[in-house]
Amino acid sequence: MTRQLPWRLADAPDAPFPPAETALRQPDGLLAVGGDLHPLRLLNAYAGGIFPWFSEGEPILWWSPDPRMVFRTDGVHLSSRFRRQLRGSTWEVTADTAFSQVMRACASAPRPGQDGTWISPAMVDAYSQLHDLGFAHSFEVWDRQTLVGGIYGVAIGAMFFGESMFSGASGGSKVALAALARTLHGWGWPLIDAQVENPHLLRMGAEHLPRAPFLQQVRSAVQAPGREGAWTQLVGRVPAADFAGE
Repeated sequence: MTRQLPWRLADAPDAPFPPAETALRQPDGLLAVGGDLHPLRLLNAYAGGIFPWFSEGEPILWWSPDPRMVFRTDGVHLSSRFRRQLRGSTWEVTADTAFSQVMRACASAPRPGQDGTWISPAMVDAYSQLHDLGFAHSFEVWDRQTLVGGIYGVAIGAMFFGESMFSGASGGSKVALAALARTLHGWGWPLIDAQVENPHLLRMGAEHLPRAPFLQQVRSAVQAPGREGAWTQLVGRVPAADFAGE
């Protein structure tokens, strides 16, 4: 079932979202408009398979596209050539040590076919609040003291919703994604939500998942025991060369 116009959200941060299954087909996945980026609203959105995506100056738009782009946590692919390069790398990976820095780097990263970024200062503030509450996380890739790659997203229960990643040096985002996926797979988490199709993600093993089974898996995973709070100590400091065999 779909509607002709997006749902207008009520002002209260705990106001319910319409079912993701009722999102518009054109534009694909547009579900609701309005509201704010209050942590409670964001957590309710992600738990329902919904995410915000809008440009600065626009009203807040909420989406649940069909199909969804996802990674199986054991399905991230690094090319043989890149893995050979990693064997001699001195890079290291951490988690939750530079969350805002990763977000700002993602905001300033050039995106082919895009003019500007959706990661506005308001988005940085909102997700930094989620990070402080233990629900938003980043993986960082370091060349000594220089941040050369990273990824961030939202974790609820045993589900990770990826938001964006960047490379400050060639391959930095690949290492960050591989580190995230291996960590989550080790915890028994099944999926990383990658939201919408991107050729780079497809080359790394992302796949399409129709909305119905995606929502079914999300609604189950978010009820599972999670790992709230900082992941810094859980992940430690991992040599990027450790991913050369993946």
